[in-house]
Amino acid sequence: MQQASKISVIITTYNRPDALAAVLEACFCQDDNQFEIIIADDGSTHNTRQCVENLRRRSPVPLLHVWQPDEGFRAARARNQGILAASGDYIVFLDGDCMPQPSFISQHRKLARRGYLVTGSRVLLSPGYTLRLLAERLNLRGLTLWDKLKLRLTGDLNKFLQTVLTLPDVGRESRRFSWRRIKSCNLGVWRSDLDAVNGFDESFQGWGHEDSDLVVRLFNAGVMRKEGAFATEVYHLWHKENERSLEDRNRHIVLQRAADRTVRAVQGLQQPAGAPGVSIAPGTQRPVAPANDALPTNAPPNLAAAK
Repeated sequence: MQQASKISVIITTYNRPDALAAVLEACFCQDDNQFEIIIADDGSTHNTRQCVENLRRRSPVPLLHVWQPDEGFRAARARNQGILAASGDYIVFLDGDCMPQPSFISQHRKLARRGYLVTGSRVLLSPGYTLRLLAERLNLRGLTLWDKLKLRLTGDLNKFLQTVLTLPDVGRESRRFSWRRIKSCNLGVWRSDLDAVNGFDESFQGWGHEDSDLVVRLFNAGVMRKEGAFATEVYHLWHKENERSLEDRNRHIVLQRAADRTVRAVQGLQQPAGAPGVSIAPGTQRPVAPANDALPTNAPPNLAAAK
């Protein structure tokens, strides 16, 4: 089985630097450091840039910050810009409010197999425990089995066994494909497969199903599903639900593309000549795109909210 030579972790974020800092701290404590981190920023203010700059100074792995102007929910474009900045042959997508366990990278590396995507698993944290974790900077890595059991019994975690038990890479490949319950908050995909389907489709508007669309098109291109539960768990920090007025419309597009066997994104990684670029933070040793996408100098104070 071919293993990924280098993994690129693409973390999406928007104006929640406290959560992003917790996620990055967890990424710094991985038992496999053969990876890079790319922050795919959907238009955050200066607070997030300062957070990333402070953490970059002591990051044990390469850390890039890719930013685009705030023009509404554009997670698909932010992730595509992250893909374009990535140097790895295997991409792991992670949300900026999902804290990985120490074996997250090594487990994704073990599960990676040509012809498959790996759908990861998440453990939801309660609102109260999320606030306490961020305020007190609690160390989830130090939780014992009994600590986790108590958190489950009090409702602060929605799962227990997945946090204490790791299962081997046996029987994880699905013979029948389903795009449901696959989320880009924890998803592993080969870069070559992303290129084949032209990445995420930036024509999706508003929150919802741009990740399902990617998965459907990957399946249409011949990529099957592999389960990452009981190996790749992340702790999902609580946040308010996103505005979902366009969810039904987006879901209809996904269903239509599943029926039509669509493979390529309408507006994806390959853009027409002259399309606007993206800004990459100083110190990353990669070129900065056109100035019209530069980080604004008069950005308003940070709002710790998710799009």
